[in-house]
Amino acid sequence: MNNRPRASLGRILHDLGSTVLDVAASPGDLDAEVTGVHIHDPFDEPLVQPGAIVLGVGVRGAPEISALLQSARGAAGVVVKLPVDVDEQVRATVLETGVAVLGLTRAASWAQIVALLRSLLAEGDLSEPGEGPQGDLFSLANAVCALLDAPVTIEDRSSRVLAFSGRQDEADPGRVETVLGRQVPPRYRRMLEDRGVFKQLYQGREPVYIELDGDSINRVAMAVRSGDEILGSIWAAVREPLTPQRQRALADAAKIVALQLLRERAGADTQRRLRADLLSTVLAGGADAAEAAGRLGIATQRLCVLAAQLIDPPGVDPARAEGDRQRFCDALALHVAAIHPKAAAAPVGSVAYAVLPLNPGDPSRAGDEEARAVHVAQSFLARVGPRHTANVGVGRLAASLPQVTRSRADADRALRVLRARNATGEAAGYSTVHFESLLLQVADVANAEEQTPTGPYQRLIAHDGEHGSELVSTLRAYLDAFGDVNLASAQVHVHPNTFRYRLKRLVEISGLDLSDPDARLTVMLQMRIFGQ
Repeated sequence: MNNRPRASLGRILHDLGSTVLDVAASPGDLDAEVTGVHIHDPFDEPLVQPGAIVLGVGVRGAPEISALLQSARGAAGVVVKLPVDVDEQVRATVLETGVAVLGLTRAASWAQIVALLRSLLAEGDLSEPGEGPQGDLFSLANAVCALLDAPVTIEDRSSRVLAFSGRQDEADPGRVETVLGRQVPPRYRRMLEDRGVFKQLYQGREPVYIELDGDSINRVAMAVRSGDEILGSIWAAVREPLTPQRQRALADAAKIVALQLLRERAGADTQRRLRADLLSTVLAGGADAAEAAGRLGIATQRLCVLAAQLIDPPGVDPARAEGDRQRFCDALALHVAAIHPKAAAAPVGSVAYAVLPLNPGDPSRAGDEEARAVHVAQSFLARVGPRHTANVGVGRLAASLPQVTRSRADADRALRVLRARNATGEAAGYSTVHFESLLLQVADVANAEEQTPTGPYQRLIAHDGEHGSELVSTLRAYLDAFGDVNLASAQVHVHPNTFRYRLKRLVEISGLDLSDPDARLTVMLQMRIFGQ
């Protein structure tokens, strides 16, 4: 098979077909290279990567389209929902900026077009310099399409679309709906099951011709198998049965698709391990960090490191926990990729790390990169919350590659603070938990040197241990309430007079001078460090 062409705008439009995306206004040729997908937010600064396809969610009318084009200079194209209002001003702005305007069918959701575009852009992300993909499912689908002279989809056992060819606009609405949703609609799948199509398809080793009712175009399907294992199937929209020659071509193509599916199955784990190794190298720093960052495409980026960790329920099966961690990391990788095309994520031990490139943005908002990364983490936790309970620590901005290790350490410390708080489903930036992190580090030193409480605090602990009193908790409540006896007594559920008596006793026993701010600070720090 030939290598898949680079992801040009023209190539993407050819793959999707005019039923999904159509050109409303063009500056000329459509050979601009597409580097990623950007969702336009009118309330955020326009940080559009060169070569991105900008999705103009909610953009309506020629003035808004012109304004979007002005803010998306350097993009490959902008997408708005049909019908597209193109006037002379829009055409002039297209020529000025060199950005094409594309119309998206109203039947497609923005989530669907994001998934489709990212599928088309996903090939070769980790290829070595000078190497291209050695054939892929989309290339195979286009090759089969040429052999059969019919639009083709390649699907898995659950009727999810793994790849599709061009010319899908020549098929029927059911095929268009299938491609947009990346899944055969349930009503069509039930119809095929009721007619016994899947049983016939998976039991036989020849193409199956399926006549459909109404305005639907008939189908011919071929199972893709490896020995006795069914890997998926190929579906072509045809108007008449295939000739014997084309049936043989489809059967031969199914064998090649099977090999590619097996390669991708083996390669998925290999690629995951490769990304994990590269990201680990970047996070660790050292001589190889620059090369690893270059292969991940983040060598020249300003980065924040995110450290995300699942909270495993007690007694969870280790195998299930490992699977949950992998799915959690995959979800994190997908989420950060939606923010920036060069973001990377991989599991390292029990923690899923992500490096999130952050553009400088508006100079008036300089310094808020950590807050923006925390917002990304909070959004991720909100999305996975129903399935995964986790916390995320966010490191400070790494303005250069050597600072990435510091950002990773920051993220780990912020995550540790959240664990110490027994937090669930929370994200924290290191700057906001800096002092708590320092106290935990001091506690580590104290434990390592086997240090113990001293002075008034030690005498209170000893008295409580010998007499079963609650003088330490009384002192803690008093300090937490800034000396407000009524508030402190309510916290420990005793009468204010009882609380005053306990307070008097603890002063007598410990010798603590509560009027001395240094003495109060000393005992408060000992409480935090030794955790009594």
